[in-house]
Amino acid sequence: MTTLTTRRFATRAALDAALEERLRRTIAAAGANAIMLSGGKTPLPAYRALGSRPPPHDERLHVLFSDERYVPRDSEASNYHQAQPLLDALALAPESLLRVRTELPLEEAAADYERALGALLESGLRISLGLLGLGADGHTASLFSASDLARASGHLAIAVQRPDGMSAVSVTPQLLSWVNALLFVAAGPDKQRAVQALEAGDPNLTAWLAVKECASVELWVRLD
Repeated sequence: MTTLTTRRFATRAALDAALEERLRRTIAAAGANAIMLSGGKTPLPAYRALGSRPPPHDERLHVLFSDERYVPRDSEASNYHQAQPLLDALALAPESLLRVRTELPLEEAAADYERALGALLESGLRISLGLLGLGADGHTASLFSASDLARASGHLAIAVQRPDGMSAVSVTPQLLSWVNALLFVAAGPDKQRAVQALEAGDPNLTAWLAVKECASVELWVRLD
């Protein structure tokens, strides 16, 4: 079972700056490794800042995503689209950017992403850092419930029907267990209850169940 380390920030600007610097250092030092980006609004300032002043990086760097809504890749709801300022600046080779191919039927997109993740792990590349969001309802990535976690068993990625009516593809606890350092980033007063439950290791919290077997988990928080 993991030990969760929490870091609280005095301002949202301080959180944004710290996340930018963490990503910058990780990308610059990653070598032939990978980083996992998350969706949601919280990491976007860091992505934009890195896009305007990109860090040096090894040409073998790979990028993957914690999850993706089943929308066109140029949709405002797409995590891939939201991260575009950073991705454009990194200018990775197509084979080094692992995105969910939402142009495929949903189940095929999930299977395709799982194959890509499996090939990444089999290549020997390490996932140096993985970002995760934390929903006010306690979800992370696009894992919302015990049912999602049960279906995720034995998989690296699965298709999910989200409570908001959208579909998505999400990585699983099995994939998260391969990440060297997992970093939850949570901002906003609506996250207070979820943050408290995560810190307490609440066995009913989906986010905790998703990471409880992972080696290193951090929680960066600004709640007001």
